[in-house]
Amino acid sequence: MSISVRLDKKLELALRTQAMHAEVAISDFIREAIKEKLVRMESEISPCELGKALFGKYSSDQSGLSKNRKKLIRERLHAQHRR
Repeated sequence: MSISVRLDKKLELALRTQAMHAEVAISDFIREAIKEKLVRMESEISPCELGKALFGKYSSDQSGLSKNRKKLIRERLHAQHRR
């Protein structure tokens, strides 16, 4: 199959330069780039999945910290100023 793609001058120059440095034909360079992109897209992991091992890892065992954050910060600031 043959596909035509229009590139702006800057992108074309970057493509030619990288293919030349890699010592491969432009069509081979593009083919490999497309393969890499497709593999990455197939194995994309969600941000939630990436951070799953960290969520709750440093738990304080106190519920409602996010809901009561302003009150907790205020209490800590007052406690610091009382010293």
